[in-house]
Amino acid sequence: MQLSSVFALFVGGEILDLVSSTGAVAKFVLVTLLAFSLISWAIILTKWSLLRRARLQSGRFLRAFRKAQRLQDIATVADQFRPSPLVGVFEGGFSEYKRQLSTPSAALRSLTAVQRGMQIGVSEEITRLERNVPWLAITAAVTPFIGLFGTVWGIIDAFHGLGTAGGATLRAVAPGISEALITTAAGLAAAIPAVIAYNLIGNSIRVFAARGDDFALEVLNAIDGMQPQAAAEVRR
Repeated sequence: MQLSSVFALFVGGEILDLVSSTGAVAKFVLVTLLAFSLISWAIILTKWSLLRRARLQSGRFLRAFRKAQRLQDIATVADQFRPSPLVGVFEGGFSEYKRQLSTPSAALRSLTAVQRGMQIGVSEEITRLERNVPWLAITAAVTPFIGLFGTVWGIIDAFHGLGTAGGATLRAVAPGISEALITTAAGLAAAIPAVIAYNLIGNSIRVFAARGDDFALEVLNAIDGMQPQAAAEVRR
């Protein structure tokens, strides 16, 4: 067996021994921190997968949009790129554009209304991407204090051990100090990944918001440039 495997087993066994020897309050704190950590990691992994697919499909959708000659062609194939938030932006503007040209005698009355439709699309897509992300901020803010509560309780337990033992011995203070240290470490272990992921995911979402605004302007330029041809296609 490799040295690293032996070390991992030793450390894992030591940690399990420490957890099993803690009191009821420390166990409750550790279980609470574990629940926070598991939920946070589930959100982190889900969001990273979602953002990765959104980034990939956004690039493909943008290339398809720039190659298209008609808006109707993009509307037909938009579902293929559904994980991309740009699809929602395009559909928000195209539905308003199509509504204005719904009758043979109709004309495009307002590009501003089309722009507002795309702005609503941007807002809806960013809201979808941000779903459950605030939990990471809650975890980053709360778990250190939960761990600190366990730390304070462990120190209280250590002083209680001193009082009952009648002397300052290692055996008297060791259980309380171990509870204090392990709950502190558990709080930091739950908080650090959450705060890192919150900032990285938040930055990615802000990039998507900026890309959505830029894409909305690009769609407006396309509508303005191909308006007669696109209008004829929509009315068919």
